[in-house]
Amino acid sequence: MASSEKPAETGRLPALLLRLAASLQRSWPFLAFFVGLFLCWQWSVDLFSIPAYILPKPSEIVAKGWADIPRLSNYFLITGLESFLGYFLAIAVGLPMGLAIAFSPMLRRTIYPFFVSLEMVPKIAFAPLFISWLGFGLLPKVIIVVLVCFFPVALNAIHAFGSLSDELTRFCRSTGAGPWRTFWKVRLPAALPQCFVGFKYAAVNATVGATIAEFIGSDQGLGFYIQIVTGNMRPDLAFAGIFFLTVLGLLLFGMVTLAERLLIPWHISVRRH
Repeated sequence: MASSEKPAETGRLPALLLRLAASLQRSWPFLAFFVGLFLCWQWSVDLFSIPAYILPKPSEIVAKGWADIPRLSNYFLITGLESFLGYFLAIAVGLPMGLAIAFSPMLRRTIYPFFVSLEMVPKIAFAPLFISWLGFGLLPKVIIVVLVCFFPVALNAIHAFGSLSDELTRFCRSTGAGPWRTFWKVRLPAALPQCFVGFKYAAVNATVGATIAEFIGSDQGLGFYIQIVTGNMRPDLAFAGIFFLTVLGLLLFGMVTLAERLLIPWHISVRRH
């Protein structure tokens, strides 16, 4: 029994190495670009004698950021909590709302135009109001993130669920499939690619909403951190905070991309990668 399992285990190692090699082959242009960018940045600061209070070197940003890692890590978790809570609440509300509007002619004539009109208003304009009403705690930041993420999710869901052709619907009914079976087997899979467009757009907005809310009124979080260190003429720490915000945004976007690969592996947008 052990002898039969051993070849299988040894066979997995070359497969993993091949996957790793393929992943590195795809990502080396990205890595090379950023390594070259940071080397040019490092040399340009020396070449043009740019003062550190205007543009610090990447090596100084890493050194100063590492020295302040406890505070950066704590604020990273706070901004991450605001972003993730607001993002998933926006999906939990926006997706069913988009589904309801797509299937209801009455809602399409009433709520849908209201959503489109409200989408034109910069949601950050509501941030001072929420903070004055609810204080500097977690709740107003989460509400602002929900606002900036809700509309991409809802509007793309409306388009996704309302775009299935009548011919395909009639064909499903001719096979004897009822409304629920048609929805689960045809409508939902057909709508998911467009829904993920909204999910990705909302993921990009989530950290933006949380950061701007912290700019306007907060005593913690990466937005608050960047605002304070910039006021103290510490661009090295400000760049470190921006790096942590970038990591947070990439983490959320990566989770959505992974979910897309798992849920719609058959779609061309996934198979191309």
